[in-house]
Amino acid sequence: MNHTTLARLIHEEDAGTAVEYGLITAVIAVALIAALVAFKDEIVGMFNRAGDNVRAAT
Repeated sequence: MNHTTLARLIHEEDAGTAVEYGLITAVIAVALIAALVAFKDEIVGMFNRAGDNVRAAT
């Protein structure tokens, strides 16, 4: 790798931005999964009640 290639890579910002967006996406995904696991019973209960209400209305 010559000096000009190294200098160009040091000043390149697009790759850093892509990595930052990737990290943000990963953190959001982990938080979403953790929330779903934490509230699993409440979410299942909510859908069960909604299904019961639909069945009762028909």
